[in-house]
Amino acid sequence: MTNPDFLWHRRAVLGAMASLAALPSIAVDAAARSDADPFALGIASGDPDTDGFVLWTRLVGARAEPLAASAVIVRYEIAADAAFRHIVRSGQGLAHPERAHSVHVEIVGLPAGRPYWYRFHALGATSPVGRAATVPKVADRLRLAVTSCQHWEQARFGVYRDIVAAEPDLILQLGDYIYEQSYPDGTRVRDFGAPEPRNLAGYRQRHALYKTDPDLQAAHRACPWVVTWDDHELLNDYAGLANREGLPPALFAPRRAAAYQAYFEHMPIRPSLWRGKREPRLYRGVDWADLASLSVLDTRQYRSAPPCAAPNVARNVKLDACAEAAAPARTIMGAAQERWLSDRLAREHRPWSLVAQQVFFAPLWLDGARRSTFSDQWDGYAANRERLLTEMRRPAVRNPVVLSGDVHSFWVNDLDGPGGAPIGSEIVTSALGAASPPAGRFGDVERNNPHIRFHDVEHAGWVRMDIDRSAVHADLRMIADRTRADSVVRSGGTFTSSSGSRRMTATS
Repeated sequence: MTNPDFLWHRRAVLGAMASLAALPSIAVDAAARSDADPFALGIASGDPDTDGFVLWTRLVGARAEPLAASAVIVRYEIAADAAFRHIVRSGQGLAHPERAHSVHVEIVGLPAGRPYWYRFHALGATSPVGRAATVPKVADRLRLAVTSCQHWEQARFGVYRDIVAAEPDLILQLGDYIYEQSYPDGTRVRDFGAPEPRNLAGYRQRHALYKTDPDLQAAHRACPWVVTWDDHELLNDYAGLANREGLPPALFAPRRAAAYQAYFEHMPIRPSLWRGKREPRLYRGVDWADLASLSVLDTRQYRSAPPCAAPNVARNVKLDACAEAAAPARTIMGAAQERWLSDRLAREHRPWSLVAQQVFFAPLWLDGARRSTFSDQWDGYAANRERLLTEMRRPAVRNPVVLSGDVHSFWVNDLDGPGGAPIGSEIVTSALGAASPPAGRFGDVERNNPHIRFHDVEHAGWVRMDIDRSAVHADLRMIADRTRADSVVRSGGTFTSSSGSRRMTATS
């Protein structure tokens, strides 16, 4: 009998979920053997809570190709020790071809605040061992690794070795986990080996390619991940159903649905967020005890159409005095997500309120007259930003910090209210592995943007965040050479926000 902890994603490209009873009754047993390693794409855990987490894997055939078998029985084990002497939970379920033989196990009922080790068994093979953890009920510290933007062709992923060595409690991935596009500009260090994905098979193939990287696999085994998507998981710069090719919604929607399904099939996301829904819900809270709330946003699916753009067209362009960007009805979050976040902030009781999202949040003026901005950032949705800043001024919200990615560069920004009153801070992580932006892309940053405390547009890397009750410490970890897996990673500067200050200040 299938363990009730084992939940399965039933979402077809444009449909809802079907029940477990609808699956075929004939399945390949876990003891059946395969000539290939069915766990060649690795394993992962994610979305931890005080009593559980989600476990993930995807079964594949030779050379990491899709498995030819029908449904396959997969067993899992969770232990209190790395040697599996004390197994605390085990069960089994079906990996079905309709979901690319992906596996999502949603675990509940475990004691809080401790590590666990897990593994899978299928087709006569046993997976590597991964480390998961439940969230403590009371905590005095949290270490986050914040990452974004990893282009397979433009980088090796050896920087994950620096992340694993830091022993974070969580790895927070802010989007562009995969890239759909290949750039013919001489920056390639390895090839996709396939054309740009446009359907479910193509997106599955691109995700599977990424999952073969050994350093990425090791990082997934090391600790739980919390993920959200940005644009390259589907198509660069898309906004809702507007897209850079100008396709009408009826033609673009199937591609978006395919990309969304493939993303879920390859990520350790709770299937209960998707089950029975016409649209996948990725925004959610993943809080850390009584220390920090973590609100994870989706700023792509629900966007208004880009400002001052042709119908159905979404491209990140320079706006010059575009009044539409400030229109009150415009949203980057969508009404339902705005209400959800407003409710969370109104009920805040933790000392730190972290908002994890994709694109540059603070104003980024490209000229001294403050007329020019980029359309794809929150500057293209300025009224939504002001509404969120108002929510951050609620008395319950003591120390808000926005975490962002997307721009392939490091930034530390003040978030100001009326009269320059401090509201909070924004920390923007650079690309974990992708080319830097062109020189001069952001203009005279210091002169045009006095609220920007730091920026570095030359280095890739990640941000190590250490949070305790008195302060947040952000260490900007910069890679000497993103094209080398063994490249040196160094601190490019550390910034601290003391509780109550609502400002980040440089500490080195």
